[in-house]
Amino acid sequence: MASPTEPQLFDETSVLGGLVAGGVEPAERPAARASMFDACHVGVVLRAVLFVEAVAGVVAMFGAGQVVDWLLRFSLLTGGVLPATLAWLIAACALKSRLSRLASALQWLVGIALGAAAGLYGCGLLVLMGLLQPAPWWASAAAGALVSAMLLTALFWRAKAQTPAATAARLAELQSRIRPHFLFNTLNSAIALVRAEPAKAEAVLEDLSELFRHALADPAESVTLGQEIALAQRYLEIEQIRFGDRLRVVWSLDSHADQAKLPPLLLQPLVENAVKHGVEPSATGAQLRISTLRRGSSVVIKVTNTTPAGAGERGNGLALANVRERLVLLHDVQASFRTAFKDGVFQVRMEIPA
Repeated sequence: MASPTEPQLFDETSVLGGLVAGGVEPAERPAARASMFDACHVGVVLRAVLFVEAVAGVVAMFGAGQVVDWLLRFSLLTGGVLPATLAWLIAACALKSRLSRLASALQWLVGIALGAAAGLYGCGLLVLMGLLQPAPWWASAAAGALVSAMLLTALFWRAKAQTPAATAARLAELQSRIRPHFLFNTLNSAIALVRAEPAKAEAVLEDLSELFRHALADPAESVTLGQEIALAQRYLEIEQIRFGDRLRVVWSLDSHADQAKLPPLLLQPLVENAVKHGVEPSATGAQLRISTLRRGSSVVIKVTNTTPAGAGERGNGLALANVRERLVLLHDVQASFRTAFKDGVFQVRMEIPA
């Protein structure tokens, strides 16, 4: 099926409800420790460079009588500030795992010390090029330490915000994972198959068990796209028993995309939305298309479903907002999430690093 162009966005809702409300409570888990040195994301690097350049631009205004003077001062500062900033970011990224194991006070101390060293490095570059005489070593070290403390503060609050956001998203996923009537329908289907087709009944229960295992497992930082595809296939195998020919699934999978990283339990809610809003309200059913494609350094994932005219429920967008937020938390600006609805076809399109 051809993918629709990018028209008006379409809100959806979480389609599974009541795991916690139904009496299954997730075990209390310790909160993940926040790391201040997660500087490996493109978005973090861009923001850090823009911030430091903005500071350099303001500093260059002091003593500059004309625009030309300001440009000369700003260019001079950039020659030292930009390499120093990149050196600090590279060091923070390379040492992220080791630094994260230190006590919080030591993390701050090491980060600020790296900033002072980066300031001296930038000053040294300007001195070697003969652009800075005399060399303000102490001022450069102090400026590097101060800017480093500001960057660390931003990274710290980013990491601190990520942990509860991921936890809240996880709880929302648990609450929307298995709606009661989906569970009852699955069990009734298995019971009906026990005598006539016991092997198929066993397969249905195994698929249901696997869904629960993933829903109640300890949250991981990320899983592979291949694992998410396998889980979605199990879910659709269960729904195939229920809907029969009304559920028509087309898979278009690129094996080269299987190792891309996703937050756990990200793809299956999108497939559930497609079943609820495409298949359930239609007497003739609907077609679902799940495709993955690797394009250079990125992977494109699409979940597309046809919808019956004038049928189906309009949601409040909680499920899609949940997926979008978790995707951004893992990949930041390297990920994109878009929805489109046109001519009775709804599509979710995600793009993530390969």
